Amino acid sequence: MDKNSVTGIVLILAMLLGYQYFFAPKEPITQETKVAAPNQPKKVDTTNKVVAAVQAAVHDSAAVAIKEENFSLENKDIKVELSNHGGKIVSVTLKNYESYKNYNQGLKAGLQLFDAQKDQFEVELAISGKKTKLNNLIYQANASADKVEFTTTLPSGKSIKQIYTLGNDGFELNYHIDATAIGNELGNEYQIHWKENIHQTEKDVAEERKATINYLLHEDEEFDYLSENPAANESENITAAIDWVTFKKKYFIVGLIPQGFQFQKAALSSIPNLNDTTNIKTLDAYLAGSSQDLRQGKSNFKFYFGPNDYSIIKHVAPSFGKNVKLSYDFLLPITRYVFVPLFDFLESIVSNYGLLIVLLVLIIKTALLPLTYKSYVSMAKTRILAPEIAAIKEKIGDDAAKVQQETMKLYSEVGVNPLSGCIPVLATMPILMAVFMLFPNLINLRQESFWWANDLSTYDSVLNLPFSIPFYGSHVSLFCLLMTISQLAYGYYNNQITPDQPGQPINMKMMAYVTPVIFMFVMNSFPAGLSFYYFVSNLVTIGQQLAIRKFVDEDKIKQLLDENRKKIAAGGGAKKSRFSQYLQNQMKAIEEQQKEQKNSNSKKKKK
Repeated sequence: MDKNSVTGIVLILAMLLGYQYFFAPKEPITQETKVAAPNQPKKVDTTNKVVAAVQAAVHDSAAVAIKEENFSLENKDIKVELSNHGGKIVSVTLKNYESYKNYNQGLKAGLQLFDAQKDQFEVELAISGKKTKLNNLIYQANASADKVEFTTTLPSGKSIKQIYTLGNDGFELNYHIDATAIGNELGNEYQIHWKENIHQTEKDVAEERKATINYLLHEDEEFDYLSENPAANESENITAAIDWVTFKKKYFIVGLIPQGFQFQKAALSSIPNLNDTTNIKTLDAYLAGSSQDLRQGKSNFKFYFGPNDYSIIKHVAPSFGKNVKLSYDFLLPITRYVFVPLFDFLESIVSNYGLLIVLLVLIIKTALLPLTYKSYVSMAKTRILAPEIAAIKEKIGDDAAKVQQETMKLYSEVGVNPLSGCIPVLATMPILMAVFMLFPNLINLRQESFWWANDLSTYDSVLNLPFSIPFYGSHVSLFCLLMTISQLAYGYYNNQITPDQPGQPINMKMMAYVTPVIFMFVMNSFPAGLSFYYFVSNLVTIGQQLAIRKFVDEDKIKQLLDENRKKIAAGGGAKKSRFSQYLQNQMKAIEEQQKEQKNSNSKKKKK
């Protein structure tokens, strides 16, 4: 220690003693960031006081001498900036992603997921009964290519370390708190305060405001989350053990995962800032852990700063893949084991995502072709029986129940199951629903352009309206319009080959024109990739119907129905299905009920 340092320490000590003697109040004043000394005996030891004061002076002098310096950890995917003032994260940037504004302007600045100027992450320890925030301490740094170790020495002479480690690739940052040296001074628990002010990175601010907090409960492996309502103020207190917590945005997440232990409790909140165009939503989490874990060296955490991509995050932690809303629970097998692997495979061979969607449609439609064929044949049978059904209606008149009963009897006579055409259609519904849920949450389409759409993950806008149409919006999506036109065209074609169904309470042919218009309002703000998928799907379906029509001989089907009629009438022929037998039993029950009602009415009249 040089002469100037000694002189400085002596002067600081003199000022401290002078202040203590002339100005200090009866009860000592302590700052939140100062660490309390261990309890001393009641007997005053002047020597110990002086030593303690000198140690504190040395600590403060050293802290003042350490200037703020930033350190970087970087791999091919992520860049992390750290500061020795607080041993904290200053910023985290994804190198291969861009915000919506940067992307439109052609900038290559990366996507910032954490910024200490607007976000907060701090650890608070209870040391000797006083709260100490690690962010308020000054650290010495020891840095290498993949590791930065921050060390601070407390006035007691003991040290605390914060250590950050980054791998050669990926989005996981390892974080370790070494507080074993002060283990006997720690209170019962430590706290982490984590807050993020969400800035808009996507085109649709309403979708950004759906940012939420997800978490996994350890006790029963239960995944839960705050509401995605963009306007609701949500909060929740959790007293169960928690495996991990994430702040989820539209296509990106930041997660904190304890390694080998759990958080003991948490207080979570999600606050929409509806009048703020910069900080559009605030996610806030207070997490508490047991200090016993710190004493035992169980203080390793893992941050995940990255895309909410199922193929990546499913490996981060148990059940971490649930952060991606692939689909409704009952449809998860379809999305998880069909769409996601198929999408990944197509990505490996096709770079154009418009073409990828076309190939995806062709593969799915080819796989469903047997069901489409079966549905068409069923409609052909119904179409062949249309003249007989019309004759039944003309004979009976307006008695819809009687018409339906006689129609079912006709189907039974020729061995036709009227639901055989519906079953294939219903079987394809899970595919349509899975796509409807998957595409809006699929980061693969983000900032991928096709034709006039520069981002297939959000709506394409070919015309911005000077006003807003209720339930539609203030823009016109051309892909949505094309999807609507293709649905109307398919509805028109389908109506031409589908005979009227007597006794139906809803005009299904009219619904074929009304439903596409309703969907146009619903999907105008949905991703362009989803509208394009449905557009291509409708075109392929029409093409399949036209091709099948050429291969289906309706004369042979009519001949087969006539043969079935003769065999069934003679007591032979094809064995009746359970459904046909059910229809026949129901018709007999209805006939008996009608006879009983007639008899009852006739008896009342006689009386």
